[in-house]
Amino acid sequence: MTQLSKGANTALPTARVRVTLHWTPRPGVPDVDASALLLRAGGRVGSDDDFVFYNQPQHASGAVRHTGKTPGADSLEVDVTALPGDVERVVLAASADGGTFGQVPGLTLVATDADSGAQIATFPMEAAAETAFVSGELYQRNGQWKLRAVGQGYSSGLAGLATDFGISVEGDDGAAPQAPEPAPAAPPAPAPQTPPAAQTPPAAPPAPDFGAPQFEASAAPQFGSPPQGMPQQAPQAAPAPPPQPATPPIQQPPAPQQHQAPPQQSAGVVNLDKGRVDLTKGARVDLVKSAAPPLSNVVMGLGWDPAPGRKSIDLDASVIAYDQGGKKLEIVWFMHKKEFGGAILHTGDNLTGAGDGDDEQIKVDLLNLPPQVTSLLFTINSFSGQKFTDIQRAFCRLVDGNTGEELVRFDLSASQPATGVLMALLRRTGPQTWQMRAIGDFHDGRTVKKLVGPGQAHAVAP
Repeated sequence: MTQLSKGANTALPTARVRVTLHWTPRPGVPDVDASALLLRAGGRVGSDDDFVFYNQPQHASGAVRHTGKTPGADSLEVDVTALPGDVERVVLAASADGGTFGQVPGLTLVATDADSGAQIATFPMEAAAETAFVSGELYQRNGQWKLRAVGQGYSSGLAGLATDFGISVEGDDGAAPQAPEPAPAAPPAPAPQTPPAAQTPPAAPPAPDFGAPQFEASAAPQFGSPPQGMPQQAPQAAPAPPPQPATPPIQQPPAPQQHQAPPQQSAGVVNLDKGRVDLTKGARVDLVKSAAPPLSNVVMGLGWDPAPGRKSIDLDASVIAYDQGGKKLEIVWFMHKKEFGGAILHTGDNLTGAGDGDDEQIKVDLLNLPPQVTSLLFTINSFSGQKFTDIQRAFCRLVDGNTGEELVRFDLSASQPATGVLMALLRRTGPQTWQMRAIGDFHDGRTVKKLVGPGQAHAVAP
């Protein structure tokens, strides 16, 4: 067994190799996910199919497989003899969920013979503020396949790393709103009536260079701008008190309520007074109860089941945040699971659709969302390209995050041969109140970014 240092390489004595990332799991340590990219000429993938990870666990050639995770370990297997002829390198990457790699102790890459289990090489690694990492790469030199220790970090997360190698993904780690998507499918949105955004702060310093001169794609990505300041409404000055009478003033008693009374119900729209509301396509419900405080924490659960004869179906739940004018602010999905300081949190990905209950959940802290977030659009996509005609049923349900009570449910009864669907929208109706609308519109798109344009029309609709 060989212990590699950064930049060193060793020949592979076998065609089938297992590469495993090991770390020490304990409370507060981010979870780690291993992935691989099959690179063609120019150091880029041929298509999104060349990205192997937990949500696309096998390459079409069968040469690279994500074999699964155990506590403190995540593995990939590579058969170099089965790789397509134009694949020049296999980059071994990883992402940290819930923190940075600097918070992951004992991070080590271990290569073993996939058949015998004999160890080939180990590579202990150190990191700092990176949320994605290239641990190593398999490459061919003079007919011999080798393993090189890379140890290159990316502060832009798995989405940034994948984009650097040509993968079409969405979800950078900066909280600054991006420019609107070019040529959206929806009609132009009206000019927003919100205050102008604060000036963008200076760009963050680049990620540290860990020095891997032999690594052909080791340049750090172009990092997005750091979070913009969120416009805050200036507090109004209290009016001057009226002149006091000669007699002693009457002491005013304290206000008996700790919260404002809920707003009046929207015309023709039900609220939650009578319990759970079942929506049909296009229907709405005000998320308020009379004489009750506003909802604070909610969970949007989304689920689906494979159609008869289908063993599994891999779909992905996501949420797009828009402002009043229909501009996309952020996307939270399986590659970017947290935004707005944790006010929106994706709890993880389901790869089969099997079992009862929610397949994926997205938690929302309504009271801590920035005021410019006026709409939250919940979507479902098939990254692997499976159609909704392969699904027996799909649903979404809104749950009170504090009590566990199911508040609203929408069962999608229709089905179309599409790869994406806009499920439901939460719309801000007041400083602390929201309304939910069932949508159920189908569109094509393997990732949520393809649904940003179609979603704009719903974000600005009355």
